[in-house]
Amino acid sequence: MTARTLRGRVAVVGIGETSYYKHGQSPDAEFKLALKAILAACTDAGIGAHEIDGFASYSDDRSEATHLASALGLPRLRSATMQWGGGGGGCCAAVANGAAAIATGQADCVVVFRSLAQGQSGRFGQSTAGGTVSGEKSYLVPYGVISPPQRFAMRARRYMEEHGVRQEALRAIALASYHHAQNNPRAVMQGKPLDAARYDASRWIVEPFHLYDCCMENDGAAAIVLVDAERAGEFAHKPVYLLGAASGASSRFATHAHNSPAYASANFTTLAPELYRMAKVSPSDVGVVQSYENFTGGVVMALAEHGFFTPAQANEFLTLENLIAPDGRLPLNTSGGNLAECYMHGFELVLEAVRQVRGTSCNQAPRNDVALVIGGPMVAPASDLLLGSAATL
Repeated sequence: MTARTLRGRVAVVGIGETSYYKHGQSPDAEFKLALKAILAACTDAGIGAHEIDGFASYSDDRSEATHLASALGLPRLRSATMQWGGGGGGCCAAVANGAAAIATGQADCVVVFRSLAQGQSGRFGQSTAGGTVSGEKSYLVPYGVISPPQRFAMRARRYMEEHGVRQEALRAIALASYHHAQNNPRAVMQGKPLDAARYDASRWIVEPFHLYDCCMENDGAAAIVLVDAERAGEFAHKPVYLLGAASGASSRFATHAHNSPAYASANFTTLAPELYRMAKVSPSDVGVVQSYENFTGGVVMALAEHGFFTPAQANEFLTLENLIAPDGRLPLNTSGGNLAECYMHGFELVLEAVRQVRGTSCNQAPRNDVALVIGGPMVAPASDLLLGSAATL
């Protein structure tokens, strides 16, 4: 019986993105942004858009697959998937869904994408006034817990108290992202460096999150092209292979009253083992990480849950020197990430992981054969992705 796995069966052969803007400042509509990113990814792969026969996205992207197919003049559309869950927890799962369509013969060339134009459609996730609340909000809003920073700060603060994690660990993550953004011409925060003094002096959003612990809000679009691995050599660039993928949640993680059994968690305790099992690698094989930063506290938890250090080692491991390319122990968010490159709901992290494996990043890690992408710490469902070079297969 053939093992049920995506390992080595699908390759990323093209990446593309638009310019990135501060939220509400894109000159283009959301649908146009999506088309621009898709066409850029096709150009990068050296193919025409007519070869696409599938789309995958997440976070309720409004650029609907059949409309994209019509606008691009596709001869047929064979697969269209949308990952459940809001925000960026689906950024890696969307890639896995597109890859699964190819691996099972439901499509030959799938584009995975995310597009946002918040001036057109409103700021994503912003709380609005209303007469009634339901679901999770009914447990939170009456007590003044309204915004995402408030909700996630409680998990991060619990983790810090339980394991003695200091504010400096969160600061190192923010500083690493801003450090890498200064070398990245795509980054919204290029030319706006951050140092420890400026971080410490920045206002609290909600403790333990300073201003620079919180992701940006942006407009733009990003896309990748997936094909069957047997075709990988046909395209313009060095192919990047899907080694492993995982998505989901641990037991009762998303309970509405914030009383999940493992409250101080990023929600990767069950996902990470499955990811490594499929990929047939271990944490020591990973040379570079792109981790979704909704807030820096979630990155601390996520990296520990992926086996890079124990919670007790977080303060020792999470220093600026350890997190920056090329000489750090584990280069992190080498494009600037959600904090300093762009918040494309984490999808820009997937593109940067591809660049790392190709060897074309602005902040290249020396160990780049295996790149990890972590999607949506502290949300449910969350998702993971391991990408690798041909040498890893």
